[in-house]
Amino acid sequence: MGRGCVYIYCGDGHGKSPAALGRAVLTAVQGKNVVIIRFLRGRGISEDYLKRLEPEIKMFRFEKSDKFYDRLSDEEKAEEIFNIKNGINFAKKVLTTGECDLLILDEILELIDNQIITVGELKNLLDARDDETDIILTGASFNDEICMLADEVSKFETLKMKEEAGGGE
Repeated sequence: MGRGCVYIYCGDGHGKSPAALGRAVLTAVQGKNVVIIRFLRGRGISEDYLKRLEPEIKMFRFEKSDKFYDRLSDEEKAEEIFNIKNGINFAKKVLTTGECDLLILDEILELIDNQIITVGELKNLLDARDDETDIILTGASFNDEICMLADEVSKFETLKMKEEAGGGE
């Protein structure tokens, strides 16, 4: 097998996580194993659905709150940071053991924006992987330092979004 790659799906547009999920399904169809770790998102419908895709695709979320991170109190954020760090440690274990062929770290780039981890810590995590594991990092923001960690960067941009009936947010 060849060397695994690091892919970044970033930008302010919609579709980063669904694109990563599509990649997960394609990988599973090839008989390979996928691990998805989600960060900074409230509990969603997709979690229940993804459980049906096991054992080929396994999804993990370490945060305990059902709310999005930015809607938490400072005390709740402190507790969730501890849980998020457990998720990062789990990701490192997955990478060092070669437990999967594709690891998706959904919204991990937002951990940097929220000062939960640094780019250096992200680099150390990526360096822990075996040579064959592909990794997808998603998140809205990125910078040159983050881009240097990737083999391929895809930027998502929403050019037009139709407002729902009754007005938008």
